[in-house]
Amino acid sequence: MVPNLNHWSLEINEDNILWLTFNRKDSSVNSLNESTLREFDQILDRINEQSEIKALIISSGKKSGFIVGADISQFKSLSNAQEATELIREGQKIFNKLEQLKIPTIALIDGVCLGGGLELTLACNYRIAHDSPKTRLGLPEVKLGIQPGWGGTVRLPKLIGAKAAMEVILSGRTLSAKSAKKMGIIHEALPLRLLLKAARHYALASIDKPKFEWQKYTNYGLSRKILGNLIKQKLKQKVNPTHYPAPFKIIENWVENGITLPKAMDVEAESIGELLVSETSRNLVRVFFLQEQLKSLGKNIEYKPQHIHVIGAGVMGGDIAAWCAIKGFNVTLQDQGPHLIGNAVKRTYDLAMKQLKEKHLIQQVMDRLMPDPKGIGISKADIIIEAITEKLQAKQELFSMLEKSAKPQAILATNTSTIPLEEIGMVLDNPHRLIGIHFFNPVAKMPLVEIVRSQSTSQAEIDKAGAFVRRIDKLPLVVKSKPGFLVNRILFPYMLEAMSLLEEGVSPTIIDKAATEFGMPMGPIELADAVGLDICLAALEKLATSKDIVVPEKLKTCVAKGELGQKTGKGFYQYKKKRALKPKLLPTETIPNDIKDRLVIRLLNEAIACLREKIVSDADLLDAGCIFGFGFPPFRGGPLHYAHSHGLQTLLEQLKTLEARYGARFAPDKGWELGEQA
Repeated sequence: MVPNLNHWSLEINEDNILWLTFNRKDSSVNSLNESTLREFDQILDRINEQSEIKALIISSGKKSGFIVGADISQFKSLSNAQEATELIREGQKIFNKLEQLKIPTIALIDGVCLGGGLELTLACNYRIAHDSPKTRLGLPEVKLGIQPGWGGTVRLPKLIGAKAAMEVILSGRTLSAKSAKKMGIIHEALPLRLLLKAARHYALASIDKPKFEWQKYTNYGLSRKILGNLIKQKLKQKVNPTHYPAPFKIIENWVENGITLPKAMDVEAESIGELLVSETSRNLVRVFFLQEQLKSLGKNIEYKPQHIHVIGAGVMGGDIAAWCAIKGFNVTLQDQGPHLIGNAVKRTYDLAMKQLKEKHLIQQVMDRLMPDPKGIGISKADIIIEAITEKLQAKQELFSMLEKSAKPQAILATNTSTIPLEEIGMVLDNPHRLIGIHFFNPVAKMPLVEIVRSQSTSQAEIDKAGAFVRRIDKLPLVVKSKPGFLVNRILFPYMLEAMSLLEEGVSPTIIDKAATEFGMPMGPIELADAVGLDICLAALEKLATSKDIVVPEKLKTCVAKGELGQKTGKGFYQYKKKRALKPKLLPTETIPNDIKDRLVIRLLNEAIACLREKIVSDADLLDAGCIFGFGFPPFRGGPLHYAHSHGLQTLLEQLKTLEARYGARFAPDKGWELGEQA
């Protein structure tokens, strides 16, 4: 039918149904690029010429999913908005051609269906999906600083109404098959055994498309303007339009043009063309590839642990155990305090409820998590994770015992956030077995896990730890065993400068506002309260033994008074239902005009020092660690990328000015002069 196809295969059955299978030959996943779309376009032309074809069913030949979206690597080569717009228009033309076929068209979705993949299915008459946890549908383009460009902002509002469509598009979140069915995005969510039968039924039977009569009115007239304004105001509470313009551009385009063709499609293409070459989008595309780089650690390692034993059922240990159980591992949880294990089990149930929804899946998680106050699971575990108090002697005593009791091949891991592995491993006969697997709080939300290596840690343990971290859907980052490792090491100078501002009398509200205006997800004062001021104090006191750090008096005072932050209802802020009650700025209060510089440049200076000391192997990994470890603004591309884009010499001069004004804590690291940050 179409000769020389590389990425698509065709089969016409006895019912004259054309089964079209997408299997991109040069990639492990199906993504759409110029060559795959060119072939698809040729196939559609031939279908129009073949009158005997009664229906078209599109499926995937990849086990990894349906279509993950557009091939993002092609975005890097775009030099201007016009070039980007033309690329988008070509895709629109092809999907319009699919939509205009005179025969029934069915998308058979099994696995991931995102971005351009979902837009392709929206151009089909019917969508049938495998009801599996691996099936996820969505339009995540806003996470790349752009918007859907192949008809998604037009077809989805037309299909399910503007309100529901905007929730999907503006959040970039993914949906399960059942959720997508409930919203009206797909027609069927079925078990695997029924997919082919259902596809054939939709291809041959005369089936009315589901109608959402009242929703269509949200795309027209005055209702569009009213709804658009409400959506924009709600969005502004979460997103700064200066930092992330794409979602606001989506709303603006829809309010002005609705779903009127061809105008709405033209505006969609022009809008995404401008966004694709913006600094924000280029930085977010960079972050996407940084994430892929982290995912590659442990990718090809054949290591399949089954049993995880966690020691310490406090907030961190309990949540690590919960997350491992949710991700399919058998977990034993040990602690001397039965009430702590009980609390951890309850938190596991609550987290499973949020993550999984369905009762039988929640019950499976609870069956996998076993309270183990006596540590019976130690001798059976493949990985043992210690999450007890941050005291060296306690950890040494524990690991000395574990080395004797655990299986010889078991990973011995510590979740310490500040103590170098060399100190813990002094008591071990085989210190090469000890590794750091350092999670961040809250475990369920923070994507990064630091894999800490000492000079003794074997490469085999690092590889196995990386494979484990990927199996629980986290991003592993290998860091050198130095006080604070990477994330806390870079974060603490920033936090300490916030404390210095506090002690100078600057309102915590103003300090936090300066940080969030720069793009941080949370200000440093509120972050300290969220972490727990007692935990911050303990970490700072530990770091102070190896670095020139003065522990803030205000922090000591709060902890001495039992004002530990969010968990006690009062810290630097007071809290109501875990929300900070931030005092308003007094008319007489003065605001330092260099407040943002003081916070950010101390952070950058420490990042330069970490790269010089090879805490991580390169600048890209350092940027990734800061973005995924504590939320350095993704739209800025990471601290070192930000430093380069703003000019190293300019920032160095600012640093020297601050040193002259405020003292040695702003002394430039020699990495600036040596150029080792490149």
